[in-house]
Amino acid sequence: MGVFTYTLADITSPVAASRLFQALALDNHNFVPKALPHLAKSVVFVEGDSTTVGCIKQINFPDEAPFKYVKNRVDEIDSGNFYLKYTCIEGDVFPDTVEYAVYEDKYDVSEAGTRCKMVAHYHMKGDNVMKDEDIEKAKEGIQKMFKAVEEHLIANPQVYA
Repeated sequence: MGVFTYTLADITSPVAASRLFQALALDNHNFVPKALPHLAKSVVFVEGDSTTVGCIKQINFPDEAPFKYVKNRVDEIDSGNFYLKYTCIEGDVFPDTVEYAVYEDKYDVSEAGTRCKMVAHYHMKGDNVMKDEDIEKAKEGIQKMFKAVEEHLIANPQVYA
């Protein structure tokens, strides 16, 4: 089984790191379905009842989405440094060649507001490799989601203020 690592996003945002981290990492189960229902129909806890290490969240996508769901397990949280590590353990978002994926999201305070870096480690089945078109789709999806969250937080400065 090979592991392929890719930077899916390296984005600068005017929104404060604490607000982005809260919306995208700690409280995404509440925030995303309410504020951005076109991205997620619901997020439910399969294990645990809050965003803590070991919890598993199932993200259910809208009916018109190309995927139905994904389950993510939280592996590490460092709220003081705005860092989240989680593993996608189940779902129909990956090609059949992927065993699982580990993601690391880091939100650094910058002069502009925040620099967000999202890195994925794809653990492949057998000798398979990650296709360039699958990586590009992942990058596009991450950037689309990030932009929608950013726009919502800019339009609603009281959210996670």
